[in-house]
Amino acid sequence: MDNYFRMHMEKRQIDAISNLGLAHIGDGVFELMCRAWLCGHGGLNVGKLHADTIKLVKATSQAKFADAMLPHLNEEELALYRRGKNSHVHAVPKSASRAEYAKATGLEALFGGLYLAGQTDRINEIFVTVMEELYGL
Repeated sequence: MDNYFRMHMEKRQIDAISNLGLAHIGDGVFELMCRAWLCGHGGLNVGKLHADTIKLVKATSQAKFADAMLPHLNEEELALYRRGKNSHVHAVPKSASRAEYAKATGLEALFGGLYLAGQTDRINEIFVTVMEELYGL
């Protein structure tokens, strides 16, 4: 039986997934990390949790996260980030610039690629480092 909480795809399998496919899974990974981080940092009611999650996962916030994250990445991770960042997206939300949306897609592709490779400890390391830098918690 496959364990979708602990993926272990080979690099060739991950390379076969489209850039936006990686961003698709990475979007879910990043949102789950943000939800868990918020639950772990306060006794918030569900309405506040939802509102704060939306603030963290919107493209403008993800772009800020990506900027802070870049100095912490190795070459392989940068390649995954660039795959997403350089994707050709057809629609950009009104609340974000095209550049912000590209950075957000890069972040999501990185998290998606690392998740599929089974590198959840590395995702956590990047996430915690950047959240501490940005929010001091």
